[in-house]
Amino acid sequence: MKKTLFLCFSLLFIFYGKTFAQKEKMAPEVYEQALSYTWSKLGKKVYNLNPEVKWNTDDSGIWFVHSSDVGRQYREMEVKDITQNPLFDHQKMAAALAENSSEEIKAEDLKLENLKVSKDNLEFRFDKKTYIWDRKAEALSEKENERKNENRLESESPDGKWVAFRKQHNLYLREKATGEEFQLSKDGEKNYDYAGSYGWSDLIYGEGGPHPENFYVQWSADSRFLATQVSDVRKAQKMYLLNNAIDSLYRPQLAGYYRGSPGDTNMVMVKPVIFNVDQKNEVKTKLPTNTHINTVTIRFGEEPNTAYAQWAERGFQKQVVQKLDLEKQVEEEIWEETSNTSIDNFEFRPLKKTGKILILSEKSGWKQLYLVEEKTGKSTPLTNGEFVVNSIVKVDDKTGRIYFMASGIYPDLNPYHQKLYTVKEGEKMKLLTPEKQHHQVDLSGDLKYFVDEISSVETPTRVVLRDLDSGKILTDIISPDVSKAVAEGWEAPQTFSITGKDGKTPIYGAVWKPTNFDPNKKYPVIDATYTGPHTQVFPKSFDRAFSHQAMAELGFLVIAVDGLGTAGRSKSFREVSYKDMGDNLRDHVLAIRHLGEQYSWVDTTRVGIFGHSAGGYDTGRALLAFPEFYKVGVASSGDHDFRMEKAWWPEMYMGWPVDEKYEEVSNITNARNLQGKLMLVHGGMDENVNPSATFKLAEALIKAGKDFELVILPSQPHGYSGEASNFFNKKRWNYFIQHLLDKEPGWDYNFE
Repeated sequence: MKKTLFLCFSLLFIFYGKTFAQKEKMAPEVYEQALSYTWSKLGKKVYNLNPEVKWNTDDSGIWFVHSSDVGRQYREMEVKDITQNPLFDHQKMAAALAENSSEEIKAEDLKLENLKVSKDNLEFRFDKKTYIWDRKAEALSEKENERKNENRLESESPDGKWVAFRKQHNLYLREKATGEEFQLSKDGEKNYDYAGSYGWSDLIYGEGGPHPENFYVQWSADSRFLATQVSDVRKAQKMYLLNNAIDSLYRPQLAGYYRGSPGDTNMVMVKPVIFNVDQKNEVKTKLPTNTHINTVTIRFGEEPNTAYAQWAERGFQKQVVQKLDLEKQVEEEIWEETSNTSIDNFEFRPLKKTGKILILSEKSGWKQLYLVEEKTGKSTPLTNGEFVVNSIVKVDDKTGRIYFMASGIYPDLNPYHQKLYTVKEGEKMKLLTPEKQHHQVDLSGDLKYFVDEISSVETPTRVVLRDLDSGKILTDIISPDVSKAVAEGWEAPQTFSITGKDGKTPIYGAVWKPTNFDPNKKYPVIDATYTGPHTQVFPKSFDRAFSHQAMAELGFLVIAVDGLGTAGRSKSFREVSYKDMGDNLRDHVLAIRHLGEQYSWVDTTRVGIFGHSAGGYDTGRALLAFPEFYKVGVASSGDHDFRMEKAWWPEMYMGWPVDEKYEEVSNITNARNLQGKLMLVHGGMDENVNPSATFKLAEALIKAGKDFELVILPSQPHGYSGEASNFFNKKRWNYFIQHLLDKEPGWDYNFE
């Protein structure tokens, strides 16, 4: 009997031991191939992918960096003769820099930061110092740090006569000529500071630690008025972090910061104030005191004694623009806009010497330009149609001509591809970039020329110089060199379009394949997600063509898709997700299933997903709302319950006041639905998306008896960097390798 039991045990050991031994290891060369497509290494095989082309400060020409097998070269091109030449003698520059450095400086690998070019000089940062290069003498000199002795807690008036500063929580003026001080405000006190502000990253260390000192004022051009704000934190609640990773400490360091969550009533309140410098008193206004998520923006006008105020009511269902007469101390409403959902993508700017303002609004259902008369409030559409004005590029104050980017005008073109147009009052809009790809433009300061980067994710970038009046191409400047990648089998991502979940609207996506792609094999799919309604992920331009190539090289198909509820289309398209961001991934499921029906090489039984921030929420949501479809997920820095987020984002897209919808779409309240493999990752010092949401989801999963992985990067903020970033990327790669490819992952490979 003992012999029989021993024999059975031995056979079981051999059987399972053989099974474990047969699990294929991920080959080191596959990792190496994938690493070669990471951003830090891609420059060795792809040149000029994201060309840096800049205008000289005097508009005399442009400069850019050209990369190749032999290194980097700075080049320039004068617009008059459109010929290219080296910007400087690289050998002489390297030799001059080497005199001030203990390290070897290679002429073919110079990296000059914050470079500014004019006919006479180059100014740049190198090795933490600022230098001037005399172009005629070919001589280098170090520039003295002009900000070294600057007091960031003071502000000098444009005419140089006054200095504004804060003392004992109040705002003061000091006359520079005499040194005499004048107190402008009287009611400042602790936690009620004039000219104060609290940014996202302003951490308060310890219990009752000192607040970070910030100072904010805005001068009118004639120095007669001063605008600022009062930051009231007397009733505001803080959020907290614990830094457990400080080498010199042997206990956690507490850090707090002011950040309201959706529905909070105890938030930082911000009161706008304007002072008359001549009279040394406050201009009386009826401007509202709002929370720090919907503050009043003050902008001084070109005319004397005028300013503009713009704000949104909490919930973002009402936008107001007013004009202020600072002498008469009266306000006139220029624009009021309301919505049953929320108002996003709103912008205004006064137009010089016209008595009109320019508004960018979605009030028609599409983001369009309006010209509004200040005195009457009468608005005239400058653009009108079912397309999107993406941004105002420039306003020519002399001619009244407006240059803007727009997309979605032509039904046969990709709706995300943007083109440059111009329009002025009384004229029709004019197209300046007719090519069918996406355009990214940079106008010269004198508004005679512009640089245009023409591309799509499938078409390499063509950077050209164009005449701004006609749009005519004058010359080519630079293009990427992807020949090395193509030689090893690389192809641009494959784009696709399907009908969305409403059964009528086209949505768009792209698929990245490995360079050794074999159509006779089946590949697991990884969804690279971010469905935040304020952005879109479809790769419009060629500089995005390699975004997910590294992960694809491991043996995956990686997709990026913009479903209904995201940005870049109509207001109604985006608002599909209003109060319902939990359903954003339904279009992703449709897209992947569509690809599986169309192509035999798409394995829809092995689908993973990853995302960061709002994409981290998506990832958790995918495995909880679609557990039969999504099998593996890596959620980093996720906002897993919108009630724990920074208030403006959920209140804009989930509504305010907070209602039962927040509960319905919470990953935490749906933790019991987990079936697949989920890895949660968060930075311990994330002041953007507090790690408490990830901890709370982890607790809910534990209570539900679910298996999952939790990775905390103790010292990291919202974006990971350095060794922690490399560690995270390894964990993410290996999690998908283990659970989607069913291979044994490795660890001894280097991201650097």
